[in-house]
Amino acid sequence: MLGGVLTLATMGMGSQAHAASYGTPSLSLSATYLSGAVGATADPAVDVTVAQSGADAGALTVTVTKSSRTAVATATDAGVTGTGATRKVVVAARAKGYTDLTVQVTGVDGKTATKTLHYAASAAVQPASDSRYFTGSSDASAAVDAGDGYTVVADDESNTLRLYDRSTSGAPVKTWDLASKIGASKEVDIEGATRVGNTIYWTGSLGNNKDGEYKADRNTVFTTTVAGSGASTVLTYGRSYRKLRDNLVAWDEANGDRYGFAAGTEDGRTPKEIDGFNVEALEFAPGSTTTAYLGFRAPLAPAVTGGKALVVPVTNFDKVMGSGTAATFGTPIELDLGGLAIRDIRKNASDQYLIVAGSWAADDNSDPYALFSWDGVAGHAPVKRLDLPTSDPGGWEAIVDVPDLTVPGARAQLITDDGSADLYGDGTEAKDLTHAEWKKSRATWFTVTR
Repeated sequence: MLGGVLTLATMGMGSQAHAASYGTPSLSLSATYLSGAVGATADPAVDVTVAQSGADAGALTVTVTKSSRTAVATATDAGVTGTGATRKVVVAARAKGYTDLTVQVTGVDGKTATKTLHYAASAAVQPASDSRYFTGSSDASAAVDAGDGYTVVADDESNTLRLYDRSTSGAPVKTWDLASKIGASKEVDIEGATRVGNTIYWTGSLGNNKDGEYKADRNTVFTTTVAGSGASTVLTYGRSYRKLRDNLVAWDEANGDRYGFAAGTEDGRTPKEIDGFNVEALEFAPGSTTTAYLGFRAPLAPAVTGGKALVVPVTNFDKVMGSGTAATFGTPIELDLGGLAIRDIRKNASDQYLIVAGSWAADDNSDPYALFSWDGVAGHAPVKRLDLPTSDPGGWEAIVDVPDLTVPGARAQLITDDGSADLYGDGTEAKDLTHAEWKKSRATWFTVTR
C-alpha cells in the first residue's frame, strides 16, 4: 500500500511540472502594413512567425480574430496557410479602404498573443486577373527586363531602382539607392530606360520641375551595369552625363528653333505643356548600339492639338555615355499617334517596337492612352494595337519588354505611375502615403496581337 501511494504521488507531481512548463506564445509579422486590391490575383502575403517554449510550433493555431472595418475585409476574409513556425496571411478585400486586422496565436495550453496588421485595399481594376501590384513606391516611370521573370523598375520621385518578380504582387526583391553615386541631392526624375547587353541606360526627364524651375539633377543620363539575372540580379552604378538637355537646346537653336526647345526650358515654363520640354522614353534605333531614340512627351510637332509625337535620334549615344562626348543628333522623327505624345518606347531583339502613347498634359490619368507597334524606321507609320483602359487609377508609363509581334496572342506587361492616384478613398495621393507597403504601381499584361 505504501508503495502504491508513493507511486501515485510521484506521477501527480510530474504531471503538474509538465503542465507548468509551457511559456507564453509569441508571434511576429514580416510586415505590419499590407496592401491588396479587390478581386486581385496573387496579392501580397504577410509571414507570421510563431513560437511557444516547451511546445512544437506546428501545434500552435494562428487565426485572424477581428477586423476594425468589416466593410473592407472581415476576419474570415483573411486566410491563414502553412504549418510549423511560419504561416502566411492573405486578405481577400471586399471594398476599397482601410482596416486593422487582429492576428492571434493560440498555444497548446490555450494561452494567446496578438498583433495588429494594418491593411489597405484599393478598388478592383480591369483586367484584375492580369494585374499585379509592385509595392514600395507608387511612381513607376521606367522598367527593364532582368530575365527569369523579373524586372528592374525606376521611380520618378526618387533615385532608387527596385527589382520585382513580375508574376506576383508585393515588395521589391532588391533595391539600389543610387543618389550618392549619381551625386544627386534631388530626384533625377527618371523617365526612360533601355538595355544593351549588360548595360542599362537611364534618362531623366531633362525638363524643368512642375513649378517651372530648372533642377540640375533632372538633366542627367546615367548607366548601371548588370550582373546575374532574375532574383540574383545585381546592379552597379556606371557613369553619368549632365549636358544632354543643353546639347538638345543648342541643336534646336542651330536648326531654326524648329521645336522651341529653348523656350520650353525657360525659367517659369512647366514641362508638361503642349509646347513644353519633357523626355519620357529612351530606346536604341534598329540594329544599333550607338544611335539612341529620345521620345518626347512634350512638345508635340507642331505644338498644336493633333500634332505628332517627337523622336530625336542621338547618333553617338555610346560615346556620350562612354566618355562624356557632346551629343550629336540625327534627323528628327515625327510619328502620328493620333495627337498623343510618347510615354515609353521599347523594342525586342528583332527590332519590333511598342510605344505607349498618352497625353502631354499633367492631369492626364483619365485622358486617352493607346499602344502602338512600329518598326523603328523614320517615315514608317506606327500601327495602333489597342486603346489602354483609363477608368482605373494611374497613368500608363512603362513597357517591360516586347514579345514577338508576329505570334498571335502575344502579351506585353505595362506599368502605371500611380503617384497622384487616391488609391484608398481617403483623399491622399499615393506618393504621400506614410507607409511604403501601401504605395504601389500596377503592372498589367495585355494581349497585343490577334
